[in-house]
Amino acid sequence: MKGLKIAGLALALVVPVACAHAGQSINLILNWTPAADHSPFYYAKAQGWYEKAGIDLSIEVGKGSGVSSLKVGSGGAPFGIADLATMLVARSKGADAVALMSIYANTGQTFYWLKSYGISGPKDFAGRKIGNPPGDASRVMWPAFAKAAGLAPDSVTFVNVGPTAKTAALKSRTVEIISDFYNSHDLKLKEFGSDLGSLNWKDIGLNAYGNSLIVNGAFLEKNPKLAEDFVRITQKAYAACVADFEPCLKALLDQVTGLDREEQELQWGRIKYLMADEFTTTRGLGWIDAGRMQKDYELVQTYLGMEKPFPVESAFTSKLLDTSIKMDASKLSN
Repeated sequence: MKGLKIAGLALALVVPVACAHAGQSINLILNWTPAADHSPFYYAKAQGWYEKAGIDLSIEVGKGSGVSSLKVGSGGAPFGIADLATMLVARSKGADAVALMSIYANTGQTFYWLKSYGISGPKDFAGRKIGNPPGDASRVMWPAFAKAAGLAPDSVTFVNVGPTAKTAALKSRTVEIISDFYNSHDLKLKEFGSDLGSLNWKDIGLNAYGNSLIVNGAFLEKNPKLAEDFVRITQKAYAACVADFEPCLKALLDQVTGLDREEQELQWGRIKYLMADEFTTTRGLGWIDAGRMQKDYELVQTYLGMEKPFPVESAFTSKLLDTSIKMDASKLSN
């Protein structure tokens, strides 16, 4: 599969992960640059919640779910954020990564285009240029989308476009289609208005789990209590941000420069929808359902292939979650 060279990257990213003790420095690698969906980590850090649990947390800017899956899977970071389907691909190639908590219970993967470019939907994608970064989950999973849309996998050309340059690339017609997360939908509506065309992958029958908290498997085995503390603090933080986003937004803006307040507020409104499903609202915020994971595994196996098949139950656990913390569906209308 193009763009996901597990073996070479894994060797470059290998850093031994030591057992954690009180006050030990712990690294979390994000999937991309910090934004509203990462704000709970910054909020919990600002509140001192991780520190009180003996976790000196450092947050590292990511370069795509493919990279974060590899870095966590090789021991280069204990924790990370990654699209779950992308993590399954990496795991089949030897990455020792385990999912602990879903953030996007619904896929955030969305393609955007301008109707004035002569595109009305996926049937018009053939022969077009799609802009996204090399490690982007939608590029990794493109064969699955192409299959579902009735397109040949090689019918489009991918162009390397940085996360913050996608809208400009679409506007200048450097590319004719871009992939992006649904949480940035309002920003594109503001920029392009009625000329904007879009399709969330869920609408074509592909609703794999999206961004999730993952851990290095060996680290989890050696540090189960720390991993549980990390998960439950993170759950608590996401629940707090759903209840009242303002303190979380302040924490994010205080610690990350260059972000626009209004843009982040709009993003969070969409993120809450991505977080909610029948399991996160009833079983526990961040719950990963075994049945859905089996379907995700089969999707990856069918469309992409598994280099080394593995039992899907070995790739995730919801046992560390605090089931008293649930996604508040009443907040979705706010």
